[in-house]
Amino acid sequence: MSRRARVTPADAGLPDGGARRRTPGLRREEVAVLAGVGASWYQWLEQGRDISVSPQVLDSVGRVLRLSNAERRHLYLLAGLNPPEREVEPEKQDMCDGLRRLIDTWMPYPAHIMDRYYNGVLHNDAAATVLGMRPGKRWNCLIDFFTDPMYRARARNWEQNARTVVAQFRALCSASPDDEGFQAVLAEARASSPEFTELWERRDIEDAGQILKELDHPLLGELCLESSVMQMPARPDLSIVLHTPLNEANTAAKLQWLASPEGRRGAMYPVAG
Repeated sequence: MSRRARVTPADAGLPDGGARRRTPGLRREEVAVLAGVGASWYQWLEQGRDISVSPQVLDSVGRVLRLSNAERRHLYLLAGLNPPEREVEPEKQDMCDGLRRLIDTWMPYPAHIMDRYYNGVLHNDAAATVLGMRPGKRWNCLIDFFTDPMYRARARNWEQNARTVVAQFRALCSASPDDEGFQAVLAEARASSPEFTELWERRDIEDAGQILKELDHPLLGELCLESSVMQMPARPDLSIVLHTPLNEANTAAKLQWLASPEGRRGAMYPVAG
């Protein structure tokens, strides 16, 4: 009812009825006609009665009521249906400034942002000096994990993490089987790495979470980092990856030194991907 009250007859292409109109927004009967459903059925829907509801009908109602993606998902949940995938609302498209502040605040620890296909979007200075994510280099977290020789040489637990990386990517692909972006990355990974192909054929599935990264840094020596993948519902197309130093190998102190003026003078790009 509250969403119906927001939509004026003019918004829906209907005459407003002039002064005779007492209902704020659309009437139930008007919503029913515009959505192509029965007036009684729509009334029962608003009243929360136990009726049969299909995703197609809910989409029609949502279109008439001009629901946002978040509101549309909420409507599905209220109806006891699996909600549609999250979409980026137009007003949330430009969040890069806020995300840049977020990962810069994570300094002196590495943090970066990737899109749904594992392509790099943003990174902080620590990600550049520790993980090799630098401007001018196209990087994809899946492709580089398997193909960059420098990363392979520095990653102590590469074999252990490889299965997890592939299983997590398969979970994303399975949720969008017809997405051409996933298919393009998958084709490139298959063509460039027999090891990826072998792990892909195992058909392991794993949700994104935390991965332990043990690295050999040329300046700092051993580093132990816990990589955590997080998502913002407002930008479901992006993932924020934060690297937290573990107690092992005095990692936090080493990273703090690397971010100091002395450390910056000796910094290089030791690890890619």
